[in-house]
Amino acid sequence: MRTRRLRIVVAYDGSGFAGWQSQKEGNTIQDQLEAAFTRVTGEKVRVHGAGRTDAGVHAIGQCAHVDLASALESAALQAALNAHLPPTVRVMRCRFVGHDFHARFSARGKIYRYRIATTTVLSPFEIGRVWHVVSSLDLTALKSCADLFIGRHDFANFTANRGKPVKSTIRTIHAVRLRQSSGLLTIEFEGDGFLYRMVRMMVAAMVRCGQGKLTPAEVRQRLLGVVGSGSRMVAPAAGLILVRVRY
Repeated sequence: MRTRRLRIVVAYDGSGFAGWQSQKEGNTIQDQLEAAFTRVTGEKVRVHGAGRTDAGVHAIGQCAHVDLASALESAALQAALNAHLPPTVRVMRCRFVGHDFHARFSARGKIYRYRIATTTVLSPFEIGRVWHVVSSLDLTALKSCADLFIGRHDFANFTANRGKPVKSTIRTIHAVRLRQSSGLLTIEFEGDGFLYRMVRMMVAAMVRCGQGKLTPAEVRQRLLGVVGSGSRMVAPAAGLILVRVRY
């Protein structure tokens, strides 16, 4: 049967989901999308995402593709899919592309954003969307740590075991951008790819430097392969957003 490949850009609030990747419980973003496609087209399909976000992680620019036999056009598919998806998951854009496009393997890089609230009291509207850090942060030390991640490094000490080995732990970070305003610190990472929990572990290291619990020199040693003492902290999932996938 001849099919067409549909490229979709998805936004979601990850708070109530068990992450992107399909699980037998069916409470993932991938599961929700596949179920919606089946209801709309009558086809049992596989949705291929650009990457797997963890439970509690959000996205405004997750990219995915799916092969469909349906004759429906992209605008009709978008409207129908959104009518069948939970309100916390939305197909923002979609269009048909060639079969040589692959959401994961065609990707050249990603941009992630991490949000940290530094206010004494956390707004209830930010619950599940930020990491609330009440202790004061030395932004100079935090920025010094951030600068260490820029470039091509072995991030073996900034990833967690997902249950199967990866081919390489070497990644290139093109930029780390920091913005602070009104009690909100935003950190944006742009790189050619990211390992499991890598962004959250980099953020945790930066915050610990800002708290004086870790030094940039210790972070540099970890990038050189020296583990050092102490556990490797992981920042909460709630503050992380997949902003964009670059092709």
